[in-house]
Order: sequence, then structure tokens, then C-alpha cells
Amino acid sequence: MDGLGRRLRASLRLKRGRGGSAQDGPGEAAKEPERAPEHCLPTFAGGQHFFEYLLVVSLKRRRSGEDYEPTITYQFPKRENLLRGQQEEEERLLSAIPLFCFPDGNEWAPLTEYPRETFSFVLTNVDGSRKIGYCRRLLPAGRGPRLPKVYCIISCIGCFGLFSKILDEVEKRHQISMAVIYPFMQGLREAAFPAPGKTVTLKSFIPDSGTEFISLTRPLDSHLEHVDFSSLLRCLSFEQILQLFASAVLERRIIFLAEGLSTLSQCIHAAAALLYPFSWAHTYIPVVPESLLATVCCPTPFMVGVQMRFLQEVLDSPMEEVLLVNLCEGTFLMSVGDEKDILPPKLQEDILESLAQGMEEQQTPEQINEHVSGPFVQFFVKTVGHYASYIRREAGGRGRFQERAFYKALPSKASRCFVKKFVKTQLFSLFIQEAEKSRNPPAGYFQQKIRDYEEQKKQKKSKGKSVK
Repeated sequence: MDGLGRRLRASLRLKRGRGGSAQDGPGEAAKEPERAPEHCLPTFAGGQHFFEYLLVVSLKRRRSGEDYEPTITYQFPKRENLLRGQQEEEERLLSAIPLFCFPDGNEWAPLTEYPRETFSFVLTNVDGSRKIGYCRRLLPAGRGPRLPKVYCIISCIGCFGLFSKILDEVEKRHQISMAVIYPFMQGLREAAFPAPGKTVTLKSFIPDSGTEFISLTRPLDSHLEHVDFSSLLRCLSFEQILQLFASAVLERRIIFLAEGLSTLSQCIHAAAALLYPFSWAHTYIPVVPESLLATVCCPTPFMVGVQMRFLQEVLDSPMEEVLLVNLCEGTFLMSVGDEKDILPPKLQEDILESLAQGMEEQQTPEQINEHVSGPFVQFFVKTVGHYASYIRREAGGRGRFQERAFYKALPSKASRCFVKKFVKTQLFSLFIQEAEKSRNPPAGYFQQKIRDYEEQKKQKKSKGKSVK
């Protein structure tokens, strides 16, 4: 396992945009967010395959007999007739996955009770693309003490709610027989991933129950389908979430601590989603395996989740300028100290006021997601929403961003000071590079919010003139 850990630590070398240094990432077979200009995880119009693999990862006793090693014991589909390069890539991917399915080490003992856990991990390839592992860890059917196993679906699609429902169906079938899982997953693999707001219906036969029709519906607003803010809201106050956001915006080192794998993965995905329309392109490991704990010593930016059992190892590690977030207690164990001063004061007040207003009225996960995300999107609309006006087109159509004029255009001194720092981050660099390539801004959610904001300003200005 140590050899695998070293290989994973050394694999990724993402180059910083605009003159930054290389970044280390979590895995060779892993895939960090495709740098779509408006999303932290890749989003899809529909039509792609749901998943690449369904794997079962079980604990097998080592030959030494001292502890257990996670091992893939089932794989669907089996790939055949691969070219040599494709086969090597598949082997790298499959060798990394067991480590992330059992990130909490190898010291296990058979159990009679074990609460099921649903969590996810992200693997990043050398080209910067991402694969996501959706996991359900549970005890297999049977009597007496036994070891947990993990059902893991590997996909390049970020849609956690939908894959959680798929794992529910896998779990229901696993209680009957592995043979019942195969036809369901085969049907899923043959179905096209639905477009936003659309539903795909699968027909599946279950012994003693007959034929079932399973509907999988994708949210209409797809920019938040990969996240659930509920866990983050349960763990941290609005003020703490704002400080966490400020640290992430300046691409600092952030460590989340929690007992459960579900809490860790949900909270770190939520934190990254607050950065929309920008994408976190540095080290990103929702649940750090024990053998990769040295990641917290990395001098470059990272956002990682660590189980609370490894708290002492984290505290004993040499770290500088890190925000250490205890999700169990809702506290910051370590911080730089200036987190409250990073964002413009007036805009901080606007975010907190918007978050508090009507929060108790939000009922569904979709409503909560929109309510939490909205104020942070609006923050970026107010601070950098004018970016398109400061891309000068050259003769060949290539754009050139006018950085100094861009931040000088802001009327507020506090906003200018913030944006002057923000434009130096990789978050902004990757975003503006995409904008420079495109003659027209992408027709996405962020652009719509910019247009809405500009229209509100025009209406406010015209009302002011009419009063005079």
C-alpha cells in the first residue's frame, strides 16, 4: 500500500495558469474537474453513459495474517481487446480505487453491526480530467461477524443525488444475490444519461417481487446537481461558511475533519461548489486515505478531508497557513487569522443577510442548494461580473484580458483591493483563459445572473432620474 501511496502522491502535475507553479493532486488514475468554465465538476447535456464501472471492493486478509487489504472482487463490465495504453490506464485506475473505498486503514475486525455509509471520492488524471467514485459501504447479507464491503460506481458525471438512488437499487439487489445486480446495471449502462429536467425509466426484474420500473430524474438546474449543502449547514454557522469561502477564494490550504466519510465528502464538495462559476484546480481529496496523510504537508493549495481518528497525525505534521475545520464540533482548530478581513465588508454583510433571510422556509434539497449558493454567485457577479467588457479582441479573434483596467473599474476601494488579489489566483486565471478563447460569453447560469444584475442597475438608475 505504501508503494501505491507514493505513486498516487507523485502522479499529478497540473500547471498553473499565468505563470504559477505545478500542483500535486490525489491520484494518477484520478480525475479532477474538467475545466468547464462554469462548473467545479463536469456537467453534461445528456446522452452519455451513466457509468464506466461498477466495482465491489472487499477486505481480504494479507498473507502475513496481520491485517486486511481492500481488493476488487467484482467488476462490471470487464473490458476486453484494449490497446496497450488503454489497458495500462485501466490498471492504474483499478489499482487506486480500493485505497479510496477503505481510506480508514487496514486494521479491521469482523462485525455484526455496521451503519451503512454513502460517500464519494474524486480521482484526477494527468490531463486534469476527473472520475468520481460513488460508494456505499455496508455489511454483506449473512449471519455472524463479517467484514464490510463497498459498492463503488465509477463515472465522469457529477450528479450525487441521482447516483445515491442508483446505489439504493444496488443495495436492494445485493441482499438477494449478486446475479440480480448484473441485469440492472446492464440496463443502466445501455440507457442514455438524461438531459437536465428529464427522466430515464429502467425496467428491472427482481425474484419474488416481479418487474419494477425505476425512474431516475435529473434536476432541471444542473449547476448544483453534484452537491448537497445540508451537511455543511449542520456543521458550520453562516459566519464560518463565509470564512471558509474566503480562504478557498484565495486558494489556501484547507483541511476538513469529521468522523464519518459521508460528512467529509459532502462538506468538501459543498465548499468547492461555493466557488461557482470558478473551478478548484489544485489538490482535491474528499477523503484522504491513511497512506496519503502526508498530503497535509504539501506547500501548494489543497482542499482535503481527513477522518477525525487521524487528528493527532495531522496536528503533528508541519503545516503553514492552513484552515483546519473541525466539522464535529463546528470550530476552526487552526487558521491564518485574517479570514474575516479577506472579503469586502459590505459584500460580507450582503451574503450573511441573504443566507439568513428565509432559510427556514427552504424545504427540499434543491431549494436549500439554491438558497445557499445564490448569495455567493451574486458576490462574484458584483465583483467580477464585468469581466467580458475588459477582454479586447485582436485581429485573429483571440481575446486579451485588460487586468488593470478591470479591477480599476470597480467603484468600491474594498472591492478593488479584493479583486486585485483574486485575479492572481488560478481560479480566475483558468476562468479568464476560457473567456479569452470564446468570442461570446457562454450561455450559462452565471451569465444569466450577470444580465439580471445589469438590468436591475439600469432600472434603479432610471428610477433615480425620474424622481429628480
